[in-house]
Amino acid sequence: MSLGAGVVSAQVATSGKADSAGGVLVTALKAEGVKLGVIAILLWLVLTAYSEVVVTVFLGSFMATVLIFSMAIFVREHNQPKS
Repeated sequence: MSLGAGVVSAQVATSGKADSAGGVLVTALKAEGVKLGVIAILLWLVLTAYSEVVVTVFLGSFMATVLIFSMAIFVREHNQPKS
């Protein structure tokens, strides 16, 4: 779910045409809003489709996954080629 929401968010972010810093910020906020909306819809679909899901465990693992994917931007390669 998190990966699917990230893909949709990236498509929204790259489709925007920003001419200024404010435009970039608006596009980024739109992309995050779409991402949260897709996450909410997909969570609702899973919780209604699977009646035997353990909600607390499912939501906890999902929140951990979302945090890990959002923190991936801070990962750097240590062996970068020197130029």
